[in-house]
Amino acid sequence: MILIDDALICNEGKSYRGWLTIDGERIGAIGEGECPAEIRDSAAEICEVRGALVMPGVIDDQVHFREPGLTEKAEISTESQAAAAGGVTSYMEMPNTRPPATTLELLEEKYARAAEVSVVNYSFYLGATNDNIAEIERIDPERICGVKVFMGSSTGNMLVDNENTLADIFRLSPALVATHCEDEATVRANLASARRAFGDNVPVAMHPVIRSAEACYRSTAHAVELAHKYGGRLHVLHLSTARELALFDSGKPLEEKRVTNEVCVHHLWFGEGDYADKGNFIKWNPSVKSAADRDSLRAAVRSGLADIVATDHAPHLLAEKQKPYLEAPSGGPLVQHSLPAMLTLAADGVFTVPQVVERMCHAPARLFRIRERGFLRPGYFADIAIVDLNSPWTVTRENDALGERILYKCGWSPFEGSTLSAKVRATFVNGRKVYAAETGVDTAVRGQRLVFDAGR
Repeated sequence: MILIDDALICNEGKSYRGWLTIDGERIGAIGEGECPAEIRDSAAEICEVRGALVMPGVIDDQVHFREPGLTEKAEISTESQAAAAGGVTSYMEMPNTRPPATTLELLEEKYARAAEVSVVNYSFYLGATNDNIAEIERIDPERICGVKVFMGSSTGNMLVDNENTLADIFRLSPALVATHCEDEATVRANLASARRAFGDNVPVAMHPVIRSAEACYRSTAHAVELAHKYGGRLHVLHLSTARELALFDSGKPLEEKRVTNEVCVHHLWFGEGDYADKGNFIKWNPSVKSAADRDSLRAAVRSGLADIVATDHAPHLLAEKQKPYLEAPSGGPLVQHSLPAMLTLAADGVFTVPQVVERMCHAPARLFRIRERGFLRPGYFADIAIVDLNSPWTVTRENDALGERILYKCGWSPFEGSTLSAKVRATFVNGRKVYAAETGVDTAVRGQRLVFDAGR
């Protein structure tokens, strides 16, 4: 048994000084105040954390780990190690790889690879196309997190734009349907206008104009309309605008919602004024938009109108991001820095620590109905992050110090130059310490396939 003692435990809306035990893969007991002597005496290992935050590990429902086919950018092995260093203990990975995971056979190959190399827990979405509804109907919703629908262009050319297919997906999918929502016709028209104005030298500051708030709203409204009309469970990924929030209902418990949403860390941290300094390094789809949009998203995280917070971790090579705007791909790495960034915003008064834990740990577990994870509860899997809340550090590409070195295979971060006030001290996955700031990642640890409680 491992005892984690003298902790600031944050779990299920409460924060208190206390202790926690790990028995094998599971949490054994949790208590407030001083640990009883009989428990302390029976512990095989005692971790005195001296008031550090102890919380459930983060569950990130949207990452792109680029394997197979794009492994020059990232691999399941490297990005899961970066996740562990960031307190992320479970992830759900997207299908736009090469080849895209649009059949169950290809999807199972990704699961097999993760079982070999992922140091944290994992699940993978099946990708939707205009002609693979038969594959979607065969999903086992206990073993696959959902179906990913690109209602806007993406890496891998998986745009689903056939209205009959979209209707069938919402009617027939046995699993949650997760959508990337940007109206392709609007984006193309905006891009053509920008090209007329700037030729081939379109500046990156035009990104939120090209991939506009209107493009996002039109597509998100369409997805919500389809979900209401045909049923099924809709989860809209990476909201980026204030206007989209009006399409969602905060009045129901998350478990009862049929239409849910996610916001991403970069949309909560950056605003359009940051393009001047960051350029393509904050070029995402959907785009980082106005400060007013960012502030509305932050308010939605506080109120619960935004259901969960994730990353859309999507690494590209540094050389690719240094190309001119029209040639540079969209996306960037985030899993190593997402929790420290959110806790830094909490230190700045934007959120509370319990709100961060709710949106990044509890709510993803509830929304996806993940079995026995996402909470610090006796009998649940011991997926735990230990974080120093007052340990400032600056993200730099050159810093080789353990606990600060960038672990993404691409070797860069959009947070370079930012000083974060929180630092992950240790991460446990299924009861094993996978990361320690002093020693780095234990690459011998293996995560497990996430299991879900089924039901439409």
